[in-house]
Amino acid sequence: MQQIDLYGVFLPTLLVAALMAYAMFLALRNGLARIGAYRFIWHRPLFDVALYGVLLGLIGYVLKWLLY
Repeated sequence: MQQIDLYGVFLPTLLVAALMAYAMFLALRNGLARIGAYRFIWHRPLFDVALYGVLLGLIGYVLKWLLY
């Protein structure tokens, strides 16, 4: 597993991916709430966890493709 060097501080790749996914998740959640998409979703917390998981997996895949 590769680590990311940020000015001499080594960060685990999973931490960087999780922070990026969380930032994207907050933006998507606010966008979905603004357009009223949550009216059609049965269980909002479950949907939010699944959305975060999908974003984390997507970012992990992209980082793996870029770093290796």
